[in-house]
Amino acid sequence: MFVYEKKLQYPVNIKTTNPKLAKIIITQYGGPDGELGASLRYLSQRFTMPMPELKGTLTDIGTEELNHLEMIGAIVYQLTKNLTEEQVKAAGFEDYFVDHTTGIYPQSAGGTPFTAAYLQSKGDPITDLHENMAAEQGL
Repeated sequence: MFVYEKKLQYPVNIKTTNPKLAKIIITQYGGPDGELGASLRYLSQRFTMPMPELKGTLTDIGTEELNHLEMIGAIVYQLTKNLTEEQVKAAGFEDYFVDHTTGIYPQSAGGTPFTAAYLQSKGDPITDLHENMAAEQGL
């Protein structure tokens, strides 16, 4: 397990709402190349790694990706905090807002909800590590 300190390592302190930007950034939360998929990919692949060191590394990376998820969630929340109805409409944020108000929901910028189909876990260490490198490079 790990120790959770109740603060972000890199605090997010956004003062101005911007739902248009939040609509784009949400894809880093739950889109096809987002932090939720990254964390689940590493934490799922760790089980079939043949060496304890590899398991430990994938566990550490998956946990770090969860930290990234927390930062992205904080960014989206602060960008949408206390929106007025006019701001929601002007930014084209009403589709998201109708279903989630300003709650943080894992989806792509296009509105597609997160799906486990975004990640890969084949059980073959070489294949999985290649998948991870490609995902980290944005390929």
